[in-house]
Amino acid sequence: MTPILYRVVPALDALRTYRLQDARADVLAGLTVAAVAVPQAMAYAMVAGLPVEHGLYTAIVMTAVGAVLDSSRQLINGPTNAISIAVLSAIALVPGDKVQAAVLLAFLVGAVQLGITFLRLGDLTRYISHSVIVGFTAGASTLLVLDQLKNLLGLTSMGDVHAHFLVRFLRTLVEGGPVHLATVAVGLGSVAAVLGLRWLKGKLGWVLFPELLTVVVLAALVVAGLGLDAEGVKVVGAIPAALPGFALPHLDVALIRDLAPSAVAIGTLGLLEAIAMAKSIAQRTRQKLDLNQQCFSEGLANFTGSFFQCFPGSGSLTRSAINQQAGAVSQWSGVVSALAVAAIVLLFAPYARFIPRAALAGILMVTAARMIDPKQLLYHLRASRFDAIIVVATAVAAVAISVEFCVLIGVFLSFLLAVPRAGQAVLTEFVAGPDGVAHERFPGDPGSDPILIFGLEGEMFFGAAPNLERHFESIEARILPSTQVLVLRLKRFRTPDAVGMHLLEDFLARVRERGVTVLTCGVRDELYRAFEKTGLAEELAPEHVFREEPVRQTSTMLAVRHAYALVDGAHAARGA
Repeated sequence: MTPILYRVVPALDALRTYRLQDARADVLAGLTVAAVAVPQAMAYAMVAGLPVEHGLYTAIVMTAVGAVLDSSRQLINGPTNAISIAVLSAIALVPGDKVQAAVLLAFLVGAVQLGITFLRLGDLTRYISHSVIVGFTAGASTLLVLDQLKNLLGLTSMGDVHAHFLVRFLRTLVEGGPVHLATVAVGLGSVAAVLGLRWLKGKLGWVLFPELLTVVVLAALVVAGLGLDAEGVKVVGAIPAALPGFALPHLDVALIRDLAPSAVAIGTLGLLEAIAMAKSIAQRTRQKLDLNQQCFSEGLANFTGSFFQCFPGSGSLTRSAINQQAGAVSQWSGVVSALAVAAIVLLFAPYARFIPRAALAGILMVTAARMIDPKQLLYHLRASRFDAIIVVATAVAAVAISVEFCVLIGVFLSFLLAVPRAGQAVLTEFVAGPDGVAHERFPGDPGSDPILIFGLEGEMFFGAAPNLERHFESIEARILPSTQVLVLRLKRFRTPDAVGMHLLEDFLARVRERGVTVLTCGVRDELYRAFEKTGLAEELAPEHVFREEPVRQTSTMLAVRHAYALVDGAHAARGA
């Protein structure tokens, strides 16, 4: 196999050093993940407002495709809490078949993510603050609890509350009528059972015990045994004992237009979520990640899933952590998990009809509570005003407007607040003696009227334009009638673009008009190429441009000595 194939399909690359003990570890980890994936997939489909079998289809197809292509060896793809809430928000107001809309949304999300991959824009995700995910998680968790209350309480006339104001939720709660006591008992009993089993699991050290699957099975047995479905407790109903079949997404132009903004937001969120978790796992396993390959795996998993009745998904925090803790060695644990979920669907789907929706709602609420890490939330709120603004704005937008809009808000704020921070340039004044040795000028140091020396460090692109203009004005204010030479140290002046070069060119022209000779020093190759391309190199005399020197006698020292020679020469000429 060619190196390219190994790079595109990392699971095949893992086989080159695969051992029997690795296969044993991957099988055990995959089966453990499947035990968690089945109840989660059903619950997340319910969150998205879809029949539960579509969550299972997503946990089969997307998990398998993502695992084969993942750069991360332990990341598990499939339906997730965050993406399911966003899907519900996106398709809630779309007329017609919700399943078709969700499948088309997966197609569009996959296309967006593949576009990001082919344009090699995956690295841009590092410029989106992690505070976006923190704020989104806080808002999405709140929405998840609000949305699942109707299932937990057995309310029948409660409207969708997934992406609107809290006031609307309170109104619909009041109008929803009396709660259904049997449903409440099943829901709260499921919550208590999950928490109790988790406590027992930690106490006894049962790391791999599937408490979620156990609670779902017990709840279904209780409902079936007591006939609670006949008493009004809602159940998931019949699940087809079949694997997802191939079918083209319904490519309706009007529907595509309606879903396109949500697809961009969900695609971006999915990449942020998956990459953040992949990085977290890689820090523990010391694995080197290929971010563009990670984007490719997410995109193709969603795109392929849309042809098998799947809705959008991403990397799962819960299942990925379980996979890593269970000892997964390679991407093949994800393939094993997908196969195990498929086997469960074929063998046990007929027995799943008694699973109560209230039990799944209780599991989702427990999961939602665990999605928010109070320490991490407080850390981002306290770290800086930049982080606090993004967290609060993203969380509030999720609850008050919509989930997909809150992601776009967070991403926009990241760039809006990051560009001015990145576009910083620092101005430093230096003084030097006749020997050419320059040092930073401190308050109280005498100025050198004939010669001014300034150093500029930082960015030179459009984002730094306001900053550069202020610095150039400060330099011009220091120029006196007695000033003869300005030495401009540009050694750490980087990323020149048209705006930055134009500002520099105009500044140098204004200084020269005042009869001051300008010497530039420390000019690196990148900056000098920009000088040449914009014609500035022709305007500056060659002897007035001091390129960066790879020697102890720096270009700054040479420029300062040349400045003194110019000043001394001018004095001598006047004396003659």
